[in-house]
Amino acid sequence: MGEARDRAGGRDGPRAGQLAVAALRQTWSDPPGFMGMLEAIDHKTIARRFIIATLVFFLLGGLLALLMRVQLARPQAHVVGPEAYNQLFTMHGSTMMFLFAVPVMQAVAAYLVPLMVGARSIAFPRLNAFPYWIFVMGGAFLYLSFALGAGPNVGWFAYVPLSSSDYAPGKGADIWAQMITFTELASLLQAIVLITTILKMRAPGMRLDQMPLFVWATLVTQFMVLFAMPAVMIGSSSLILDRLVGTHFFNPAKGGDVLLWHHLFWFFGHPEVYLIFIPPLGFISSIVSTFSRRPLFGYRAMVLALIATAFLAFSLWVHHMFATNLPEIGKSFFTAASLAIAVPSAVQIFCWIATLWNGRLDLKSPLYFVLAFFVILVLGGLTGIMLGSVPLDLQVHDTYFVVAHLHYVLLGGGVFPLFGAFYFWFPKLSGRMLSEAAGKLHFWLFFVGFNLTFFPMHLLGLHGMQRRIWTYPAGLGWDGMNLAATAGAFLIALSVLVFIQNVVFSLRRGAVAGANPWGAGTLEWSMPSPPPPHNFDAIPVVHAADPLWSPPGQPAFVGGLATHAREVLATTAVEARPDSRPLFPSPTAWPFWSAVATTVLFVGSVFTPWAVVWASLPVAVALICWFWPKRREIARSVALEQRP
Repeated sequence: MGEARDRAGGRDGPRAGQLAVAALRQTWSDPPGFMGMLEAIDHKTIARRFIIATLVFFLLGGLLALLMRVQLARPQAHVVGPEAYNQLFTMHGSTMMFLFAVPVMQAVAAYLVPLMVGARSIAFPRLNAFPYWIFVMGGAFLYLSFALGAGPNVGWFAYVPLSSSDYAPGKGADIWAQMITFTELASLLQAIVLITTILKMRAPGMRLDQMPLFVWATLVTQFMVLFAMPAVMIGSSSLILDRLVGTHFFNPAKGGDVLLWHHLFWFFGHPEVYLIFIPPLGFISSIVSTFSRRPLFGYRAMVLALIATAFLAFSLWVHHMFATNLPEIGKSFFTAASLAIAVPSAVQIFCWIATLWNGRLDLKSPLYFVLAFFVILVLGGLTGIMLGSVPLDLQVHDTYFVVAHLHYVLLGGGVFPLFGAFYFWFPKLSGRMLSEAAGKLHFWLFFVGFNLTFFPMHLLGLHGMQRRIWTYPAGLGWDGMNLAATAGAFLIALSVLVFIQNVVFSLRRGAVAGANPWGAGTLEWSMPSPPPPHNFDAIPVVHAADPLWSPPGQPAFVGGLATHAREVLATTAVEARPDSRPLFPSPTAWPFWSAVATTVLFVGSVFTPWAVVWASLPVAVALICWFWPKRREIARSVALEQRP
């Protein structure tokens, strides 16, 4: 691997460099037109679609929550009935947990990680497109069923035996179970793509201890996905087998065990909180470093804290089961783990505060959301420590105290940093700046509305309001707090409308963003906004954790990669030394058709187990066509291998 003298493509002068860049743009561009939309494999195109799809589900889940709050605003209201309320409750939780929170973090990572690590593409670009289609079709199937009156009503946790066919007749629970398996398959595939990209496609010189902290957060999260998702997929598959085939995994009368579902679900469910929480820690690190104008304090301590959080996250699931008949000595270990996981979180907060304390703060919208995160996460973390105590947990279990804690951790720990990330990276995605005034209005409406909605729920829980009741009698002292929570929910909805208006207006008339409007230090800010199809005109050589802030000198870039073929540079996992030059595949529609065939299999299996057999045939055909070697690509690969 040689090093080129300039970004344009080597030693042959500006004209040759311009021709090389034009060739790269043509080589890496997706085809135009409708079929080109189905064939697209550019990670930026797929990630933008993924982000939009998750935000649509976020809006749908928010509307369901708003309708629930309207029902609970006053005692003995009849806006919806108990069956409709159960469906709203189930759909809201399932949407936010399975169709928004984890997928949106993976979608943002799919856009940013290749840019941050200096790669021309994401690993396995066709496989990266397949989870997007799977995700969209699975979510659409769930909402179509809900619109047709067959939505699930068993809660987003689907506890057995209440989700068995005896207590939940109809197809709602079956649809829920298959949606879980469906969407978690997409998450698993996305995790494989992101892990490979991070470990094998970093720019030369970008050692593991020089990766941006968002890349570290993504790597840790995706390994967690590999361990957590199979548990809930096994559980949901076992549930639908109990319902449709007559197995008895969760039937105690036939040798099954109800608590098996709890263990399988919460072994996934509590790590999922950190699947939502850890990527925003990476957002915050990027935003804090940029807007304090200094490298992050305690880089290695931050990395170790991320890894420690991931390990401890898998030792907490039983604190969701303190009300079950488990041995008391066993519960004590999970109480200790619930307290211990606060330590790595505290380490990161102190490192961020130290960075801000010694920096030159630039108070823009992204930093507003980060500062709010500090306040809200501390409150949510304190209630989490309280719930880790068995005696208190038994008193407030399944009350609105738990609802308040959950939303303080997930909305406060996930959505506040996510909005900050949107304001921070929107110029890179769109080439336009969001309005700063609208951004601050959005922040204050969201911050006030959030606390007005969820803080009273702590008191409602302590006053005994159960979390899944559809109405309540007057005179219990709950009326005013529920009305305040509903008013706060409308403020949140108004803040989201301000955000949408800001995005739509800025896409049309926003100020044009340069390559690096914030003066950030990581590689994604070294290219035009939005980035070209090939990301980098020449692959950079990295010598620092913040390469754009490193001392000025002669820039170094990798030369020798083909411009008329999708050739990329693979590097070693630890030291990021050049390893090989694989040829990436061209765009194709077969990931889309494979997703269609897989959707037919999963949807059909809700109605008959034989669909698994017969629908496997089109799945096999689509996959064979997907992986069938093309003569043109073989010839191109051979020609590249024979280069001197």
